[in-house]
Amino acid sequence: MSYSEDEYLQISGIQHYVFCRRQWALIHLEQQWAENLRTVEGDLLHARVHDESLSEKRGDMLTVRGLRVQSPGLGVSGSCDAVEFLADEGGVPLAGRAGRWRPFPVEYKRGHAKENDADRLQLCCQAMCLEEMLCCAVPEGALFYGETRRRERIALTESLRDEVRAALAGMHDCRKRGWTPKVKPGPHCRACSLSGLCLPKLCGSLSARAYLRAALETEAP
Repeated sequence: MSYSEDEYLQISGIQHYVFCRRQWALIHLEQQWAENLRTVEGDLLHARVHDESLSEKRGDMLTVRGLRVQSPGLGVSGSCDAVEFLADEGGVPLAGRAGRWRPFPVEYKRGHAKENDADRLQLCCQAMCLEEMLCCAVPEGALFYGETRRRERIALTESLRDEVRAALAGMHDCRKRGWTPKVKPGPHCRACSLSGLCLPKLCGSLSARAYLRAALETEAP
């Protein structure tokens, strides 16, 4: 299956979807957004990382920042924070560069490593796009966390790739139906910048019909 460009989803959305399907739909389908400290810190970190003037070559490594990638097969597009191309005879040719190069994507995140696979799935999705665009294998990448200042090397296993495909299938289904999943309140709601728009406690206890009925009865003379 191949998606048209107007059906493409944002790669960054896979992290939102894994964190909370409703959060993803509010942001990517309903175009709602709200800032908090975490989102501002993340924006500042990525602004520095995506500065294309910082792309550089050092020895046998070429670092490209803010590289645009896409996959008609997966139906996604977006930007890689950084892709390190390592000189490798078994790699792929790059336009305007001599030799052959092996891509190694690096995603930058604020905070520290998470218990869920949200960050790893986003990195894996970027790698799958690179594979489709460059016709090569990208078996691993890395996550760099701003709080710990450490790089975590990630093996991009077939199991992780299956999770990416499953998440994207769910995301495409929601987009096609124009469906925003119902709220499922939990501890993660406290860290969500959209809690004031989502109203998890209210929506978790009342259906939309019950909420509207109660509102109308309150306003009635």
